[in-house]
Amino acid sequence: MAKTELNAVVTQRIEVAPGLIILRVVPKGWDLPAFRAGQFTTLALPSAAPRSTLADADTERETPDGQGHPTAERWIRRAYSIASSSVAHEYLELYITLVHSGELTPRLFALKPGDALHVGPKITGLFTFDDLPPDVHVLMLGTGTGLAPYMSMLRTHLPCGSARQFAVLLGARHSWDLGYRSELLTLQHLCANFHYLPTVSRPTEEPTPWRGATGRVQDLWRASTLERVLGFRPTPRDTHLFLCGNPAMVEEMLTLLVVDGFAEHSKRAPGQIHVEKYW
Repeated sequence: MAKTELNAVVTQRIEVAPGLIILRVVPKGWDLPAFRAGQFTTLALPSAAPRSTLADADTERETPDGQGHPTAERWIRRAYSIASSSVAHEYLELYITLVHSGELTPRLFALKPGDALHVGPKITGLFTFDDLPPDVHVLMLGTGTGLAPYMSMLRTHLPCGSARQFAVLLGARHSWDLGYRSELLTLQHLCANFHYLPTVSRPTEEPTPWRGATGRVQDLWRASTLERVLGFRPTPRDTHLFLCGNPAMVEEMLTLLVVDGFAEHSKRAPGQIHVEKYW
């Protein structure tokens, strides 16, 4: 196994909202491998790396071992979906939410441009367009940072102006948690075959009235909203769906879709529902 080292550097840090950031990182001394939109890599930092002041205290580091010494130094690593296009190889873009009691995200949130981190040289994952028929419509359902692989897919594959319909159905608690909103609205404005359908579950907490959909992503599927936007009701014959985000959303959507005749996709049993279970 290759030695873990600080082999990449942060070039851009964008704060989307408190507890939500976009990091752009570039390799240091090596080239990014080719990858496919929707895949993921790993990020890592040593346990001695500082934590964001927004996060909870690191109780493990503060608790000595049985002999009164601090816990041993180690690397903390987690997998993250890539949000940048698979065509651009200058950097990787990651969309990250802060887990206040977590180990890695509080350390990632403490990074600033110029800081170093470890990026896994292997990029992998099956949540891609590889098994997608070339003529089907594509619906991408997600919550929170489950949007990340969809951004890579859109930036790589969206055929603006084609007969194929593409849509992102995204759920969040608040409007300020809807990352990449400006880019998605611009895509919707420029591409008649792309539709952006955000929904918030806590509209009463908005500082100004929220005029969009309310509730959960599942509610968008149940309602006639999607049919009105697309001009048709998606069926297994003409549409594939991608699910990424909160496990409760994924499981409930699977149940709803199976009732409607859709089937979960696998290599052995091709279907129309593609699921990323990274939580």
